Amino acid sequence: MTAAKNHFNSTLVRAPASLCLLLLGLVGGVGSSPGTVHGQSLRGSTASLDRQEHAARVHDFTYLGSPAQVERFVKAGYLVQVRPNRDFTLHGVSYPFARPEARTFILRLSSQYRRACGEKLVVTSMTRPLTRQPRNASSRSVHPTGMAIDVRRSNSRACRSWLEGVLLSLEEAGVLEATRESYPPHYHVAVYPQPYARYVSNLTARQADSRMASTDREGYTVRAGDSLWEIAQAHGTTVDRLQRENNLRGSRIYAGQRLRLPASR
Repeated sequence: MTAAKNHFNSTLVRAPASLCLLLLGLVGGVGSSPGTVHGQSLRGSTASLDRQEHAARVHDFTYLGSPAQVERFVKAGYLVQVRPNRDFTLHGVSYPFARPEARTFILRLSSQYRRACGEKLVVTSMTRPLTRQPRNASSRSVHPTGMAIDVRRSNSRACRSWLEGVLLSLEEAGVLEATRESYPPHYHVAVYPQPYARYVSNLTARQADSRMASTDREGYTVRAGDSLWEIAQAHGTTVDRLQRENNLRGSRIYAGQRLRLPASR
């Protein structure tokens, strides 16, 4: 996305470049591009904030300073409205707008979440201008760019486990940064637009190829770059069912490995 698409005038508020560069210099590995794999954890860290800020700069995103600026970005098409459907609901969302890739993430995740958990995903925040940030928000939050969303933590342990597994898998793929937060209990997710768009495009193509080339009556042959999450999605099942069917304790698989596919329900 070009600068013209993200900057209407010099009054739009941005994170100070000097501060960002200083922080990047203090934390090892942060200078890498979005999409680089790091150690996965939902605990949050300074390095996680650095990566989110770095992604915002790589995409040349503006930190919107006011509701009026959010409205201007919506009218220009750089932010899109997110409307609830049968898979997810909005709770306390003052500005139901996000970057297009963040909306795609919500739609895909919520559909899978409802199938896996039997309940709707609850989105509690999206774009927040700097003048409307809550008091406990980090001064380095990327919510003002439209690339981040917050999702309520379910009361169901099984649903929390499923969602955390998915978020960690997508972190491992280098397409987002996720943090488990406590006040209130939710997951903060910063979606890296270009890496995520490529991920979805590649996943769609791989799903089609997988059904044709790698599946037979006995199961599926793992190919380089596959993950349990992708295989489960391509074959209409879940990571948990694949793990049980193949006696897997974790998510590690290797190219050439044969996996039995659970019977369709």
